[in-house]
Amino acid sequence: MKKIILAAVLFLATSATMQAQLLQFGVKAGVNFASQTGDAGLEGVAFDKDGITSYHVGVVAEIKLLEKFSIQPELLYSTQGATYKNAVSEFKNELGYLSIPVMAKFYLNNTFSLEVGPQASFLLSEKNDFDVKDGETFEFGLNAGLGVKLTKNIFLQGRYGLGLTEASKNADVKNSTFQISAGFLF
Repeated sequence: MKKIILAAVLFLATSATMQAQLLQFGVKAGVNFASQTGDAGLEGVAFDKDGITSYHVGVVAEIKLLEKFSIQPELLYSTQGATYKNAVSEFKNELGYLSIPVMAKFYLNNTFSLEVGPQASFLLSEKNDFDVKDGETFEFGLNAGLGVKLTKNIFLQGRYGLGLTEASKNADVKNSTFQISAGFLF
């Protein structure tokens, strides 16, 4: 009987250790360098388009499927947009999204990983310096980047995200965002 109990305890301890190595949860935050590509619909008006610097913050999970391959789903609040200027005025279009990227991570070694995957984003807020509220409520995009594990728990990421669907109902613009993130896995 003692051998069965000992074997069960060892099995449970081994399973818990293996599970901890296969699935990790964490948090991440960072800076966005965002812009919008395409035609903003300001016909007949000469304007310059500049990017905005904003932020993202959220939770991540890393699911290790193979020794050198993981899936990393994330749930982020991310702000994106652009600033539009002409000789007379300037306005800023800042869109706040709940973004859900699902990244495939290919580990080159124990430190570096290449990351690629789709992202679905849902519009939560829209701050404009003008009266029009015309943001699309859903956006789909693709991300690609590089990850660096500094320690077992601390990581850095650089990522470029390109919106594939329009970000505005009244203009042919798509979000384009470069992100730099730091995070911690528990």
